[in-house]
Amino acid sequence: MSDAQPLSRGDLLRALGVVVIWGLNFVVMKVGLRDVSPMLLGALRFTLAALPFLLLVRFPRLPWHCVAAYGLAQGLGQFGFLFLGLKLGMTAGMASVVMQTQAFFTLLLAMPLLGERARKAQWVGLAVALAGLLLIATAHGDGPGQMTLAGFVLTLSAAFMWAVSNVVARLANRQADYDPFGFIVWSSVFPILPFLALALWTDGPPQVWQQVTGLRLGAILSVLFLAWLATLLAYSLWTRLLKRHPAGRVTPFSLLVPVVGLTAAWVFFGEMPLPQQWLGTGLVLVGLVVNQLGGAWLGWWRRS
Repeated sequence: MSDAQPLSRGDLLRALGVVVIWGLNFVVMKVGLRDVSPMLLGALRFTLAALPFLLLVRFPRLPWHCVAAYGLAQGLGQFGFLFLGLKLGMTAGMASVVMQTQAFFTLLLAMPLLGERARKAQWVGLAVALAGLLLIATAHGDGPGQMTLAGFVLTLSAAFMWAVSNVVARLANRQADYDPFGFIVWSSVFPILPFLALALWTDGPPQVWQQVTGLRLGAILSVLFLAWLATLLAYSLWTRLLKRHPAGRVTPFSLLVPVVGLTAAWVFFGEMPLPQQWLGTGLVLVGLVVNQLGGAWLGWWRRS
């Protein structure tokens, strides 16, 4: 499909559906982490995302290393860092903001690895968003409900690994046409054992067994949401969009995720960002908007 083709109405609805699911995702993760350690939550999430469907879904028509690379980057890398960051003091609302820097990491990686060109507006948006991130990073603390510096750094690392998985998805599309759902199901196999090994190493076998057998309803619903909605449904839609359109056009739609994430964190946890964090969030979102729409605005200005 041509990279110049605009998003169809169906693609737009898919992108908005992903926004809602991923916006709620951070609150759901916080709920799950109340009863389950970060590495065990990762193991449970991808076990439920993969094992029930392996007999029903064919392996995608791709080299196995492409599927493995995506699974390890998106699964172990992104969510390993994110779960640990949330456990170590990253607030759900701020996590929804910082994770969207994946759009800029994707832009930086897509140029040398995919040959995609960056517009001047995208560089301006990157600079504005980086200023916002610096403001957010300096507004950390150790008090109740405050974002810690460790949580911020780990979440930023998770955003980078998300960008890596975006690039892998685009590279895989150049190998062959493939079914996004099957791609997500089979790629979810690869993080399971690393997550389980890390859980056994950090928590110890008795503690892991106690957590699994003592799962409460909130944790069970959290794992199901993360496995079936946030992983299988949302990432299948996201991967389909990345197959059809350039990474630089798709990833900026994530700028709407913090709107849902901040609202959900306020409703469920009473999280209220500090003034400095609000300002930083505003700069990040402005940077994302400039990244997505700046080129179109500049073209309209020149024609008028």
